[in-house]
Parts: sequence; structure tokens; C-alpha cells
Amino acid sequence: MRHFDIIAQPARRAGALLLALAMLLCCAPALAGDEAAPYPLLTLVNCWNPLPEGYEPELVSIGDGHKIDARAYSDFMRMMADCRAAGLKPVVRSSYRTQSHQTALYLNKVHRVMATLDEPCALTARAEAATVVAYPGTSEHQLGLALDIVDRRYQALETDQESTPVQQWLMRNSWRYGFILRYPTGKSDITGIIYEPWHYRYVGRAAADEIYHSGLCLEEYIAGRISSFSCDVPLTLSPVCHIYAPIERLF
Repeated sequence: MRHFDIIAQPARRAGALLLALAMLLCCAPALAGDEAAPYPLLTLVNCWNPLPEGYEPELVSIGDGHKIDARAYSDFMRMMADCRAAGLKPVVRSSYRTQSHQTALYLNKVHRVMATLDEPCALTARAEAATVVAYPGTSEHQLGLALDIVDRRYQALETDQESTPVQQWLMRNSWRYGFILRYPTGKSDITGIIYEPWHYRYVGRAAADEIYHSGLCLEEYIAGRISSFSCDVPLTLSPVCHIYAPIERLF
């Protein structure tokens, strides 16, 4: 069963917009990607917050051509080893992505969405595509802290992935290793991305513990937890305008 839960239309809900603007005001200093920042593992990347300019993670190989941020390596390897020790077979489908790789994935999704529309519209296709495959420069995979993990017996990136033994184990235990299910069900208005029961983000064990037991998504956690930092940030009434940028600007 496919679960599109599409929420990115030309005009997003006012509540999501206000929350995004509030996060920009409250959280920007802690989310700059600077190692000296108080919360370096909580860098927020979504459709409202592009990857920090010049951001280049220190990457290490995890096998099969995949790489992740070195800070997540030990906890990731331990999580995968424990998952396998439980008799399960987790497989990494996606890890760190370059800008060019993310661009190719996004454009491919745009073209596929366009083909399904009764009345082809570039703006609609780009907006809808961005709720499934993040616009280049706004993908957590470009941070090196995110992974798509699936069950070897069922590797489709569909809602049914949540019922596999691997996902059931990861949903119960990933927080113990510093990972969170980044795009939980019922939070698409806030995250800007559909429910993805395969996408895990490393935030560190302390933050993962709090996020898991609070039931919050990362945006909500940051808005509430990192509230003592503030700075002047230019406000925009079109925080997702990049979704509608001409395709040629991606190159």
C-alpha cells in the first residue's frame, strides 16, 4: 500500500509556516553546523532550512559504497550489529549523498510525478516531488547523518516497510544508539516530508532519548528544547519558494 500523505502544495498550512518561522528565530545559532555550536548534531535541514553554506561532513565508509558522518559511525555499527544479533537482516539503502546525486534523484521524481498528473503542471510536480525526495540542498542525506535502512526481505520504500521485523526493531531501539525515526507518521505538516518508516537520523544518544520518549519530531524538539538561543533572522513569507525554482538552476 502506498502512503503519499502529500502536504506540499503552493500554499502550506499557516500553522506549519508559523512554526518554521519560529524555529528560525529561536534556533538559528545552534543550527549553523559549526562544531563550536552547543548542539552540533542537531543541525536542522528541511525545506525551510537549507544545508549550511560550505558544509562538508567528515565521512567514513560503512561498506557497500555507503558513507556517513564520522560522529555517527560507532553508534551506527553497534546498532546494526545488535539488530543482526537479534536474527534480523537490516540493509542500508541510502546514506550520504552529494549535491549532484540529490539533484538527479529529485529531478527523476519530478518527472515521475509529472507523468501521473491529469493536467501536467511543473509547479505542482516540483512541490509534490519535494515531499518525497528533498529538493537539492535541503536533504538530510547531504549532512551525512541520515540513512535509509530497510529489511533485506522487503526493500521497497513504502509504508508497508513499517511492518517488517527490521523496522519494528529499529523503531523500538534506534534511540538507544542515538538515532531517531526522522519523519514519523502524522508530522508531515511540520517536517515537510511524507511518513518514511525507513529514514533514520543521528542526533546523539541524549537527544534521541528525549525525542523518542516525548513523541516529538526533530522540528518540534528543536523549537522547544533550544529556546534560549535567538538572533535576528530575515523573515520570508515564502519559505518554500526554492521548490518552484526553474529546473536549470539546479545545475
